[in-house]
Amino acid sequence: MAKVLIIDDDDVARAVLLRTLTMAGHEAVGARDGLEGMERFRNRPPDSPLDLVITDIFMPNQEGLATIMELRRGAPSLKIIAISGGGARASLDVLPVAEALGAHRTLRKPFTPVEVMEVVRAVLEG
Repeated sequence: MAKVLIIDDDDVARAVLLRTLTMAGHEAVGARDGLEGMERFRNRPPDSPLDLVITDIFMPNQEGLATIMELRRGAPSLKIIAISGGGARASLDVLPVAEALGAHRTLRKPFTPVEVMEVVRAVLEG
């Protein structure tokens, strides 16, 4: 069972990810943006560190690329999956940038629960 933080400003997407991971036996918590996600990351009990963070890229307050960089500084070995459907105004492919900044894998929205679990398993096992 992995401890997973899901950071996504889309309430429906976050709820689906939370449900998918919980049903697979993982402990999952959510955050609405990078600021809230970093607060949850910093406030985890020392004896219960996160195993994985799944973060969206385009969010208000603190976007995913800044969140990935901050996570890398605070926890270099933390597993990270970046997800994105592109920007609100245009279809921007920033997932390669997320990988360059330290995301272990990326996943393009929309995706299925099966696709999510395949990527989660690969990252946790790798």
